[in-house]
Amino acid sequence: MDAAEQVPSVQGSAPGEAGHDSLALVNTEFELPGGPYDGLPDAAAAREWLRGRGLLPARGAGIDAEELRRLRLLREAFREVFSAHIAGGRPAPEALERFNGALAAAPGVRELAWSGAGPALTVRQRAGARIDVALTLLAEDACELLTGPAAAKLSACGARGCTRLFIRAHAARRWCSDRCGNRVRAARHYADHGRVAGRTPKRA
Repeated sequence: MDAAEQVPSVQGSAPGEAGHDSLALVNTEFELPGGPYDGLPDAAAAREWLRGRGLLPARGAGIDAEELRRLRLLREAFREVFSAHIAGGRPAPEALERFNGALAAAPGVRELAWSGAGPALTVRQRAGARIDVALTLLAEDACELLTGPAAAKLSACGARGCTRLFIRAHAARRWCSDRCGNRVRAARHYADHGRVAGRTPKRA
């Protein structure tokens, strides 16, 4: 097993992924100082990821190469749109078009549902290709993230070499994981120690 394959068990989930499937999708591909990681290397891995997030039925056929391609393209679009939001800019038109295409792939029907807690407005997905429904649910989640209260907390990891995105739990948080935070603090300590000793520290 190489360093890139070990990343998930070492790095863990970034804050915000548990509540937003779209953010989790973006973070299935990222860079670390130890190398790149892709959590969707093939259709089988993508199928298991979608099932694990509740976006595909636990049983049934998998996804094919074309459906994997569409999922990866949506991942790219999400990263472009999220990164533009973080930077205060505008995403590339192609990314926004792909984003909106996923929203329209399997439109839902609004309906009133009634439970023990009372009435609630829900969205029932119309019948369609399962991957279309999954992509639409991901795009709807991304819209909720970008337009909801968490939008102002969406951030890029501040650790050098890490490209993961996360939602800050508090204003002072700058890193996607304790591992990245520890790496930054260690580099600062080394740099400070080098200056005190009169040496020019190497970059971490």
